[in-house]
Amino acid sequence: MAKAADAGVASVNRALSILMAFEDSVEGMTLTDLMNATGLYHSTILRICESLEQFRFIKRLEDGRYMLGPAPFYLGMLYQESFRLWDYAAPVLRELIRETKETAAIYIRENNERICLHRMAQPRSVRMHVREGERVDLYKGAAGKVLLAFGGEKGVVYDRIRKAGYAVSLAERESESAAIACPVFGVRQRLVCAVSLGIPLFRFNKAVFDQSLPLVMTAAARLTADLGGDAAMYAPPYAKLEGIKLPS
Repeated sequence: MAKAADAGVASVNRALSILMAFEDSVEGMTLTDLMNATGLYHSTILRICESLEQFRFIKRLEDGRYMLGPAPFYLGMLYQESFRLWDYAAPVLRELIRETKETAAIYIRENNERICLHRMAQPRSVRMHVREGERVDLYKGAAGKVLLAFGGEKGVVYDRIRKAGYAVSLAERESESAAIACPVFGVRQRLVCAVSLGIPLFRFNKAVFDQSLPLVMTAAARLTADLGGDAAMYAPPYAKLEGIKLPS
């Protein structure tokens, strides 16, 4: 585990770095393990662990090992009960449409369909028409391909999408539509959804793609970070998606 960041309260950062060190530990951690994982001193870890144990975040066993206590599990249950994707997605979609003036949406997979869970659009004379709650073909459109690719679907097309980190569709689901989509991950890189930017085909070309891709990738990175995933894959430079010919 890397050292805690400088931002925030130093003592809280150190305590959280100790808790996060248990992320990949099933059998518990010794004092030496915690020192190696956090880079903190022996005396600092002992002092912080006393406080964490008092509030039942960790428990010290008879053999000296530390295990997670019941408090993190309880907080996790509260998080699950209160979690609403919309609370996290709304500001991300709002920023995306502010920057692009197009239609942004969140899609989830349900069996062999994808569902438009959330959608926002900027008023324009011509825009994409996708309603919240609408079920569409999983195998057509950028968002569907992203959900398939990062859900483990096999095939050259999906290998290319996984390699690039995004998908592009041109006149697939609708003859006059184009889209760019990226995956969104949660804790332990579990695929949660896809964020998609829909653009009428007559407005879509390589220049628009070059302007829009970084914005969609940034939106996916922000939502992934908010949901507890690793956003490193969204950092530039962006890979070229093979097999796609963009309008000039």
